[in-house]
Amino acid sequence: MRKAAAVLALLGSVAIASPAIAGNPEGKLQVKVLGTAVLPNGKITNVKTDLIGLPAGTQTKANNNAVPTVAIEYFFTPNISLETICCLTQHDVDATSGLPGAELVADAKLIPATFTLKYHPITQGPIQPYFGAGPAYFLFISDKPGAGAKGLGANGFKLDDAFGVALQGGIDFPINESGMVISLDAKKYFVSTDAHWYANGTEVIRTTHKLDPWVLSAGLGFRF
Repeated sequence: MRKAAAVLALLGSVAIASPAIAGNPEGKLQVKVLGTAVLPNGKITNVKTDLIGLPAGTQTKANNNAVPTVAIEYFFTPNISLETICCLTQHDVDATSGLPGAELVADAKLIPATFTLKYHPITQGPIQPYFGAGPAYFLFISDKPGAGAKGLGANGFKLDDAFGVALQGGIDFPINESGMVISLDAKKYFVSTDAHWYANGTEVIRTTHKLDPWVLSAGLGFRF
């Protein structure tokens, strides 16, 4: 709840300051300040190494998170643009079966570097829809074994950086004649990563996890 409140406070401060921002609804550059919900999967799809004997049917789930996001978009034409996003999100991974409730990964921080090529169909009404797709690279900058994994003897942990694909759709609502919009955006990622647990330097567990998060955003955009 505190994270969600912080995101809302950030968007509120931007909205208060927005009258001072001079924009252009036909400009080439658009910047969006968004509140974003990151809703990952975290499901195990393959166990590659198991030296400790995981219970049969062990399965996992990553927790959700709410973070502020900045999106920067360049319009090549009125219909075609390229967008990238900047955010840092943090997740734990808990077992849902086999070792139900055991925390296996703690405070995994990642940057979901994403570029999407977007198409903006010309519409007659105030709603401006768009669709996009592009590559994503999940860069894990910090991770550690959870309390449950430590209880099994793991004292080291690593998540592999991973390439994936993102599909995108959303709508912009212009709210003035100076390039300001309210934006609603949804991205679906398709990406998997390998997780490694170590005991005194020896890899004791290695699993492949399907992350495939939904990333849902809402906020304000300014076009220049």
